[in-house]
Amino acid sequence: MQLVISPQGELRTLYDETLDLSPLGPLSIQRGSHVEPTTDGRWTADLAPVNGPLLGPYRKRSQALLAEQEWLLQHWLIPATD
Repeated sequence: MQLVISPQGELRTLYDETLDLSPLGPLSIQRGSHVEPTTDGRWTADLAPVNGPLLGPYRKRSQALLAEQEWLLQHWLIPATD
């Protein structure tokens, strides 16, 4: 589990249940994407909630979940600084 803490003290992570984050303060948990089936039984990861692309389609849901996680780690977890 990767935790990124901004200079302002904001913590950013891809949520999972590895660590209980509640002792760190109030949580704001938001969806990073929507992994959904297509009409032909394949899977996509729509990263629109974080202004990202639509990934897929993939044959398996697990492939879409992995692609979602990889994209979020590479493009969202550490925000760009201008």
